[in-house]
Amino acid sequence: MTTTQSSTDDDRPASGAPAGGGARRRAVVVGGGLAGTTAALALADAGMQVTLTEARPRLGGLAFSFKRGALSVDNGQHVFLRCCTAYQWFLDRIAARDLVTLQERLEVPVVDADTGRAGRLSRAALPVPLHLAASLARYPHLSLRERASVGRAALALRGLDLDDPALDRTDFGSWLAARGQSDRTIEALWDLVGVATLNATAGEASLGLAAKVFKTGLLSDPGAADIGWASAPLGDLHHGRATAALEAAGVTVLLRTRASAIDGEGGQRQVTVETGPGRAEQLAADTVVLAVPQREAHALLPEGAVKEPEKLLRIGTAPILNVHVIYDRQVLDQPFVAAVGSPVQWIFDRTASSGLTGGGQYVAVSQSAVQDEIDLPVATLRDRYLPEIARVLPAARGAEVRDFFVTRERTATFAPAPGVGALRPGPVTGDPCLFLAGAWTATGWPATMESAVRSGLQASREALSTLGLPYDNGVLEAA
Repeated sequence: MTTTQSSTDDDRPASGAPAGGGARRRAVVVGGGLAGTTAALALADAGMQVTLTEARPRLGGLAFSFKRGALSVDNGQHVFLRCCTAYQWFLDRIAARDLVTLQERLEVPVVDADTGRAGRLSRAALPVPLHLAASLARYPHLSLRERASVGRAALALRGLDLDDPALDRTDFGSWLAARGQSDRTIEALWDLVGVATLNATAGEASLGLAAKVFKTGLLSDPGAADIGWASAPLGDLHHGRATAALEAAGVTVLLRTRASAIDGEGGQRQVTVETGPGRAEQLAADTVVLAVPQREAHALLPEGAVKEPEKLLRIGTAPILNVHVIYDRQVLDQPFVAAVGSPVQWIFDRTASSGLTGGGQYVAVSQSAVQDEIDLPVATLRDRYLPEIARVLPAARGAEVRDFFVTRERTATFAPAPGVGALRPGPVTGDPCLFLAGAWTATGWPATMESAVRSGLQASREALSTLGLPYDNGVLEAA
């Protein structure tokens, strides 16, 4: 078990103490992903005495990195958009802004693997929706009629009310087809963006979540869809910088520590944690934030904390596969490229962030919504993807493959299927001391880093409000 605690913890102002003085209020946050780390920071910033427990030997949840020889490998490619204001607050809070890159202006190169033709999706310095009009007018992967139909569908999408529960019961693909979107248009445009952000094809995705993605990212502000990504290993951000921020805030971080029960009555709770084989201890808390995946949360919920707790088990999961290739030469001359007409979805250059030296290039193929491929043998994936990468990147055709490996997250996100919105709980439970966080909770966003951070902020705000403590962070109100 790894424990980190600020040496000045007892000297911090006790703004989390009850009125009239006394001991500081105690919080236990279960789960050290982005949601749990966010909640722990927000509660500590309000003056609470916070303990964060995480079963893994690191923070970061499913956005992490690991070592493969001398390389630092991200388990998957994670990006954010300029409209992801909560995640950017998180980056600033952990002092990690210097470890990310954010485009000055949206630009996505898109290659048709069948024809070799390259196009771009980009924005101009014009108001919404004109900022995308010129790019769509020149987009070579759609016919003139298909491009015209996109504008009409976009206007209809812009007019949807995101608070309408009927959107959650409709699939995005049927909605698009009813508005004149051809199969090719869905593949070459709507799914190009939607699969990467929703982790589902249009026909398998809730219209409500798809509308959130496209309205917020493409139809709210000209710069909303500018793309950002980590220019250092994810572990440097979500573990290294996050750990330093938690220590500075006085949070006790317990790694390799798994919560096994939450008990108690009145205004106190006891969180039982396992710190090793046959070793357990109890952590006392005035408030508990449960920031673990939905099935783990279901197993830990005290009886009566959530109405119809079986709903959590009905929130499905969706996988993400990443194919990693190291070539003996440069094959990609830009940070990333998207593909149509190929199983390949997005290819990213990971050379610099991985620490690869000695020449060559490291690229990662990020594949979402791959239920039929997630368990295929590495050899099968190699035979499938190396020729496809060469179709998308002509420079790869004569390059030597120095290394090929695969990372798999079988439960990378919750499945954004129609009806999932009615299953996602909010942060407040029937237990006044217990709050829920996680990208799968009711944030209004799909399962993204933005959703995870927002959930941590929402849970901490509700916890502080219940305790009568001030909530000073206005990121949710400003987002």
